[in-house]
Amino acid sequence: MPPPGPIPQRPYLLRAMHAWISDNGQTPHVVVDAAVEGVEVPGQYVNDGRIVLNISHDAVANLDIGNDFLRFQARFSGTPYRISVPLRAVLGIYAQESGRGMIFTEEEAAVAPEEPAPEPGGGAVPGGRKPRLKVVK
Repeated sequence: MPPPGPIPQRPYLLRAMHAWISDNGQTPHVVVDAAVEGVEVPGQYVNDGRIVLNISHDAVANLDIGNDFLRFQARFSGTPYRISVPLRAVLGIYAQESGRGMIFTEEEAAVAPEEPAPEPGGGAVPGGRKPRLKVVK
């Protein structure tokens, strides 16, 4: 049975960007809003309400980028931590070496379509409006 509403894009985009950055031999880092409820990170490494986490396969163990949470085990100054981050708290992902990546907006967190999808085979949205595309930066 399909889920009750549309599945959020953020987990898919995060997994895809992680794979792309890793496949290019670079180091994926995520920027996390540490103030979001449910974020479990070492507080002493939070700066201005945010924390940057290296999520390369070399830096973490048991990496799980699920549909709701980013979870893994990592060491900070030699001390092991279990990291758990709701995906709505992930602000972006980028490659440390090049800075290339993706910043997420609230739209990827809260999936509420602005307009109904066009009918298959039809070029116009009901009501005579033209379909719109959105640039993802």
